[in-house]
Amino acid sequence: MSQQEDDLRSLAKIMDMLRGVSLILVVANIYWFCQSLIGGWRFHAETMKVLGNLNEAGGLFNNPWNAKWWALLLLALSCFGTKGVKNEKIKWRQIWIILSVGATLFFLNWWMVSLGWTVIYILTTVAGFVCLLLGGVWTSRLLKNNMMDDRFNEENESFMQETEKQDNEYSINLPTKFFYKKKWHKGWINVVNPFRASIVLGTPGSGKSYAVVNNFIKQLIEKGFGLYIYDYKYPDLSTIAYNHLENHPEGYGKIQPTFYVINFDDPEHSNRCNPIHPDFMTDIADAYESAYTIMMNLNRSWIQKQGDFFVESPIVLLAAIIWYLRCFEDGKYCTFPHAIEFLCRPYEQIFPILTSVPQLENYLSPFMDAWQGGAAEQLAGQIASAKIPLSRMISPQLYWIMTGDDFTLDINNPKEPKILCVGNNPDRQNIYGAALGLYNSRIVKLINKKGMLKSGVIIDELPTIYFKGLDNLIATARSNKVAVCLGFQDFSQLKRDYGDKEAAVVMNTVGNIFSGQVVGETAKTLSERFGKVLQQRQSMSINRQDVSHSFNTQMDSLIPASKISTLTQGMFVGAVSDNFDQRIDQKIFHAEIVVDAKAVEAETKKYVDIPQLTDFGDSGDEKIRQQIAIQKNYDDVRQSVKDIIEREIARIKADPSLSHLWKNFK
Repeated sequence: MSQQEDDLRSLAKIMDMLRGVSLILVVANIYWFCQSLIGGWRFHAETMKVLGNLNEAGGLFNNPWNAKWWALLLLALSCFGTKGVKNEKIKWRQIWIILSVGATLFFLNWWMVSLGWTVIYILTTVAGFVCLLLGGVWTSRLLKNNMMDDRFNEENESFMQETEKQDNEYSINLPTKFFYKKKWHKGWINVVNPFRASIVLGTPGSGKSYAVVNNFIKQLIEKGFGLYIYDYKYPDLSTIAYNHLENHPEGYGKIQPTFYVINFDDPEHSNRCNPIHPDFMTDIADAYESAYTIMMNLNRSWIQKQGDFFVESPIVLLAAIIWYLRCFEDGKYCTFPHAIEFLCRPYEQIFPILTSVPQLENYLSPFMDAWQGGAAEQLAGQIASAKIPLSRMISPQLYWIMTGDDFTLDINNPKEPKILCVGNNPDRQNIYGAALGLYNSRIVKLINKKGMLKSGVIIDELPTIYFKGLDNLIATARSNKVAVCLGFQDFSQLKRDYGDKEAAVVMNTVGNIFSGQVVGETAKTLSERFGKVLQQRQSMSINRQDVSHSFNTQMDSLIPASKISTLTQGMFVGAVSDNFDQRIDQKIFHAEIVVDAKAVEAETKKYVDIPQLTDFGDSGDEKIRQQIAIQKNYDDVRQSVKDIIEREIARIKADPSLSHLWKNFK
């Protein structure tokens, strides 16, 4: 420590000497060019002789600048080697001003000598030297490494991203701009393999639909995908899909897709489809899956209680009814409205009928045991737990839509591709969500097969609907060319509505992630997924004589959770997956997705409304005809179920091998 102090003192003496020599040169310059003022000095001749020798040796005084340049050089060296207390308040603007004034006064006063303004020359030279000295001292004291210039660590957390567009017959390509090395760069988010599933996260207003989901829909249509879209805020996404299909049909080749809509609010602008069509229900397991989906959508709290007795019982009962209708007269009455009406009949009527089917006898044995064991109240509770939630779905409009047969749900059938949009209503989401969930589960079952057309499943606002088999679809759909895009706000929603286990599977199996602003555990999870990068850290210590810096490197989050929680609208972070033949070096992105707002607005103005899809006839007022047709269908469903009950009871009574079933419940 003593040696270091000695070195510092020696350095200080050298710098003082250089500054002194610099000052002597300035004085000598003044003396040489201002002799008229001091010519009577006693040692003038000796002094001039010394200065003359210096001039001969180095040409110091051939002009007014030479000595000054040497003085400036020595002054700069002395300031450069000065180690003083650093000052954060000193700014470069102040330094440049004082140095400019000093240089002007010090060098640009040569003409004053020829005019005889010697006093003014001396004053300006001295003032200029002082200003230069002051500027040099300030420069030496300037806190050069001001860490407060990057208070949010932007430089360390910015990184190079993908700048080339990588296109293929399936890819989704989104233009971006990102910040790196204090500049904005143009880039691309290349989803070269959409079949590895994508999730889009973001709080309301983060831009996930506008920037990502809408682009997914448009580009999938342009590349000829069969498409299923869950439109929570109907008709927002449906209108985009319809108009984009009208404007870009070239992606589908010779066989053009048909556009279909399921909309319970407006039957006139909706097609009809039976989600439990008998042609696609080959096993009782299909019936159970349909019943499961319905019940879980109607009772979200049951998701966390799967396997409980009072959860499974109503599901089994509804599944038995669906399968019975599938078997009765080759599935002529196998529709969901018929199943609801059948369930609403007295259990003394439906149980003898159901148990008369050999396939259902063992299936319903727990219910029969409860009845025979005298647990009538327990049996009534089991049936009520199924009846009560399903009764909320009794609606003439819902019956109308779900008893029709305009199309089948195999949207990726190569011979008959489809674009299907199902619309929900935020005001009735609990009722409609159950029915739409049934469409979802059936579609997942039908499209996830070999040899089908490439297809896409777009689910925006996923938590508003229970999607049975979602985790399995993500895990297995890649090989069957099914592109899944899920939009929701954060992972906590997914855990709440799907349970921890299924939510974890969904989160861990998706290959492409887009995230706008999210907070809490979701932000932390994403930050961990994006990994860490080597970052430089700097520390600084200031004492009375010097400032010391230390630099070190450490692994830290590439995109911290705090940054994810404060993202600007339209700014997204995320990661994409690649292919064997299309490698992406930089899979992580932190960029603003560029959307040409003016072009989108101009395109939207040209959109037309979805046309009328169901014609209720030519006579009378349209609305009256619609109401009559829907009400007649509702009455027909109820009456047909009554007829089935009466016919089946008569059959059971007349059959000696089955008559005991009726007697047991009589």
